[in-house]
Amino acid sequence: MNTLHLSVPAIFLLMLTSMNSYAADPQQPPAVADHMGMMGNMTDAQKDQHYRAMQEHSLIMHDLSNQILAEKDPAKKEQLKNQQLDLMKAHHAQMKEHHQGKMKNHP
Repeated sequence: MNTLHLSVPAIFLLMLTSMNSYAADPQQPPAVADHMGMMGNMTDAQKDQHYRAMQEHSLIMHDLSNQILAEKDPAKKEQLKNQQLDLMKAHHAQMKEHHQGKMKNHP
């Protein structure tokens, strides 16, 4: 019991000093890459085109979601779900390909 009374303050003191030593380390901001983010080297026209493509994809996905929710026929509902799933898979494959292309160019 006496060792417990001595060990609790010792552990508490150890925790305080370890927290202080961790807090004393300055956090370094992440290094800024040459490309300044995903769209840093795009022109304004390219950014606009990119945003419009994202918007179009979102509108199609939302439209399909609304159609799925409104559909009463189970077969038609399943067909719409499959159509939406195919669109999601295609978008995922496109993003994966784009990401892998970026990684190949990464130093």
